[in-house]
Formats: sequence, C-alpha cells, structure tokens
Amino acid sequence: MDAALFEAAFVTCDTVKFRAIFTDDAEFYHDRTGASFGEAARTMKSCPRDNGVTRTLVPGSLEVYPMKGYGAVQIGRHTFARKGEPGSEVAKFVHLWKRDGNAWRLARVLSFDHRPSD
Repeated sequence: MDAALFEAAFVTCDTVKFRAIFTDDAEFYHDRTGASFGEAARTMKSCPRDNGVTRTLVPGSLEVYPMKGYGAVQIGRHTFARKGEPGSEVAKFVHLWKRDGNAWRLARVLSFDHRPSD
C-alpha cells in the first residue's frame, strides 16, 4: 500500500486513486503544513512531479505491525529531492491503515521530522 499511495501521489498524480486510498474520515498531520481532516486530507493539492519532486522510501526503514480488529500501523522514513537542486530532505512517517473488507484504506497519517538529509 505504501507503493500504491506514493505512486498515486508522486508518480502518476492520479487524484482519483489518491482519494480512494483514504478513509472518509482521514486525518493528516504534517509538522510543516499542519493538520487536515476528511475531504481536505483526501484531496491532492498539487502534483509534486510537476515541481520535479521525487519521493524515495529509505531502504530497510519500513516496519508494519498488525492492529487487532482494525488493520495495521506502518512506520518508516523517506527522502524527497527536487530535480536540479543539490541535497534532499528526509522525514519520518506513521500511517494507520484500516482493513475494509479486502481493501486497505489509510485512516491516519503523521508526517514529521522533515530536515535536510545528511
């Protein structure tokens, strides 16, 4: 699901797929841009690809743990880089995924500790 989320958000910029990944009551907390809820959390505001921004999952950083009766929690780190600019940024994330029948939907997002990568 990590790959599907960031494919829709950063590669194809598919607003319909991006929106469908989230629960109706999604909550997104970002250390730089603040919090968004429901429809605002499910709406892609821009296409990072159009600004030359790429997202890469830090190898070996992804961890997933089951949450009995709900779904799973996913934690990890990723880097963001902008084409033509030196350096990149690293951040941590926590995603709470809800099992909805046979589908997984993203209910809560914490995106934090954005800083220049070493």
